Amino acid sequence: MTGVRPDLWCFGKVIGGGLPVGAVGGRAEVLSVLAPDGPVYQAGTLSGNPLATAAGAVVLETLDDGELAHLSARVGAFAPRLEAVLNDGLGRHPGAAGGPPAVARVPVVGPLFGVFFGPAGAPPVTDYDGASAAAATGLYRRFFHALLRRGVAVAPGPYEVAFPSLAHGDHEFERTLEAAEEAATELAD
Repeated sequence: MTGVRPDLWCFGKVIGGGLPVGAVGGRAEVLSVLAPDGPVYQAGTLSGNPLATAAGAVVLETLDDGELAHLSARVGAFAPRLEAVLNDGLGRHPGAAGGPPAVARVPVVGPLFGVFFGPAGAPPVTDYDGASAAAATGLYRRFFHALLRRGVAVAPGPYEVAFPSLAHGDHEFERTLEAAEEAATELAD
């Protein structure tokens, strides 16, 4: 997706549907140092836990069936709609929140998306400095609480991303858009 090819990668509970499971993968020359082939012994109390391992196997089978690509496509279609709804609400009352007119950005990577608010004309957020500038507006905190009052829970911090799951269907995406539209109007007032 991004062209990055890691030497080693670690996965946590996401591969077990939320159960306490973890996995390590990597290139053969990196993993070859682990026992039984190499000198490094690795084990843990929950290593090989049957319930978590079974859940992980089902998650991986589901992802192999193309569900992750389908979810990524759904998030890819949702994000521009969310950005448009937020900017429409903010644009109806430019600067009414006591500051300069604001703009919302909703970047997407695969099935993940973020929400950033910045001054109108600000470039898209592509690095830490951009994310910090967006966080400094304080609008994300107000957005978080406005959504929460409407029954939609998102990450509480402006540096976090949303992780829609395979359980999030069209209803949940539409409900989020409705709540975001109301929240954007509230932010602009």
